[in-house]
Amino acid sequence: MTAEMDPAPEWTGTSADPNDEQFGHVVERTTLDSSDEYDAVLVGEPYDGAVIGRPGARGGPAAIREALAGVKTHHFDGGPVGTVADAGDVRVARGASSVRDVQESLRETTKELYEAGALPVFLGGDNSLTYPNVVPLVESASADGGRVGVVSLDAHLDCREVREGEGPTSGTPYRQLHDAGLETLCVVGARHFETSSIYADYLRERGGTVVTAESVAAGVDPTLERIRSAVADADSLYLSIDVDVLDAAAAPGVSAPTPGGLASRELFALVRGVAADERVRGFEVVECAPQLDPTPTGLTAATAARAVAHFFAGVAA
Repeated sequence: MTAEMDPAPEWTGTSADPNDEQFGHVVERTTLDSSDEYDAVLVGEPYDGAVIGRPGARGGPAAIREALAGVKTHHFDGGPVGTVADAGDVRVARGASSVRDVQESLRETTKELYEAGALPVFLGGDNSLTYPNVVPLVESASADGGRVGVVSLDAHLDCREVREGEGPTSGTPYRQLHDAGLETLCVVGARHFETSSIYADYLRERGGTVVTAESVAAGVDPTLERIRSAVADADSLYLSIDVDVLDAAAAPGVSAPTPGGLASRELFALVRGVAADERVRGFEVVECAPQLDPTPTGLTAATAARAVAHFFAGVAA
């Protein structure tokens, strides 16, 4: 059953200067049925019922939209972004009775988006949503003999087992996707002392690639080369950002903020580099919890919004 949608908000810019083109001036409202008419379409998923750490990511879609509305559309290397629309929020994310119900409902909606030829940009929401956001791609590729590659920018591996009687959590999406047939996973920005050996061993045994935050600090270009090598055999790609991949100083409003993460500039450059790959079929930003952000400027949502803008710039390049 397809999830119902709440309509997208009205987008408006924050500048009175007619020369200041902002996303608030150019993002159009649309529906799922017309989502393929744009270079990319925003889809909100305001749900954090599966989070392991601190809840609050249900406020992510609204906060990211608000921050993005005031961001200008010009990128110095790529120029202005392409056409962008907003299809609204998935309504079931606020009313389903279990995490599995949310995942099963969302996967039908995401399947429709992919089958329509849309490039969805999912605004989460917690990391449990990665499973329904990606699994239609995996199932379609498996049926055709193809492979999906996921690039996960995250401090954690998120490949815990789904425990009997407990159901999925924000820490299980990649175990679920592996069980569904995902073969290629590259985790970038993982932190030392933020995972258990059993999960690191599991991912290595599944042929996954881990690029630590320390390794990213050695250079964005070498990191992009490692990513390209890790997903070289994939026919299509999906890019995921868990905002906790950033250092806690850059993104305090997340479920599990920790020191030693990526700098904002590193994140933006990596997002553009991956987004420029013509195989990219979808993108998400999860675990942005604005009400947990102690900064008066809403730093976490502002950074997440700019990551979305850099994705648009990469796609348009």
